[in-house]
Amino acid sequence: MDSKRTREPPDAWHMTDDLHVEHGKGDPFAAAIRATRMSMLITDPRKPDNPIVFVNDSFLRLTGYGREEVMGKNCRFLQGHGTDPATVAEVRAAVAEGNDVSIDILNYRKDGSSFWNALYISPVYNDKGDLLFFFASQLDVSDRKLSEQQIAADKERVEQAVKERTGELQAALETQTALLHEVDHRVKNNLQMISSLILMQSRTIQDEGVKQSLTTMLERIEALSTMHRRLYQSQDVSKFDVSDFARDLVSDLLAASGRPQITSKLELEPIVVPAEKATPVALIVNELVTNALKHAFKDNAGSIGIKMTQPDGHLILEVSDDGVGIDGKATDGTFGMRLIRQLGRQLRAEVEWRSASPGTRVIVTMPNETKQKKDTP
Repeated sequence: MDSKRTREPPDAWHMTDDLHVEHGKGDPFAAAIRATRMSMLITDPRKPDNPIVFVNDSFLRLTGYGREEVMGKNCRFLQGHGTDPATVAEVRAAVAEGNDVSIDILNYRKDGSSFWNALYISPVYNDKGDLLFFFASQLDVSDRKLSEQQIAADKERVEQAVKERTGELQAALETQTALLHEVDHRVKNNLQMISSLILMQSRTIQDEGVKQSLTTMLERIEALSTMHRRLYQSQDVSKFDVSDFARDLVSDLLAASGRPQITSKLELEPIVVPAEKATPVALIVNELVTNALKHAFKDNAGSIGIKMTQPDGHLILEVSDDGVGIDGKATDGTFGMRLIRQLGRQLRAEVEWRSASPGTRVIVTMPNETKQKKDTP
């Protein structure tokens, strides 16, 4: 042990005397500070500029300085052009207030090379509460910081790539939406032109049966035109708002009927269906309301009710009236009813005619994938 001590700098033990350790050179704590691989130093805040009064050999190896070059200096000599001023301010504030501080700071060795220092500073007080020293440890964490910076750079690149790809997809979606809106707009215009042609043709026909057939066909075309108008106005071209369509359609049909004594009662939940189902759903709603208007009210007075609900991922459409009622055997007798059943099969829907006493109630139940996907966690 004595031979090892003689090889240390002659003033090494004198520096640890400033710690006022109880057992002097034999104190195991002082010996641990000198021998540990972790860089450590001690400063004395009672002296001007809080100078270094002790450094161990690990500190000298880490920084490249000699002991005589650092003794009596403030630790700021380790700072350089790349050191963050905010970090320095945080360390100074902790020292000024006599508090602990743990922080990563960019420091510089004697040869000018930089390293990331995981700095920990803790004050040392005596039994009376007097501040005697600051104890500081340093750890080179450059590899960790390099990894963190690499991860941050990779994350930034990925986020930028995702942002760019998202922008491309958004632009593509906006283009597709604009094209689909244009298609719906043109289809609506074409349907209106066809309606005008049918109306002109019907005025030249004397046969009331043929004329009535053309009028019924005209109503179906106008329902499709209303559907495409709703799609054109929608922000989401993949979905069709059935409730808004039904509200518009009923209003148009009642106005066109010229029978103000017939009123409507609407109970419409906000329901959407996939856009590809818009046509059959729109035609079913149109047929049910039109049939009620044409056949339910002999005295041109009454009420039509439309109710839409969506329990358990199924759209339930109910169209009812308080008119004369319908014979269950006749539910397959007209083209409109056959059309409803055919459209129902296309939608995998169940269609049921019931007596409402008075009047008739038709219930259409169909699965609605849009609702099912929305509720899936």
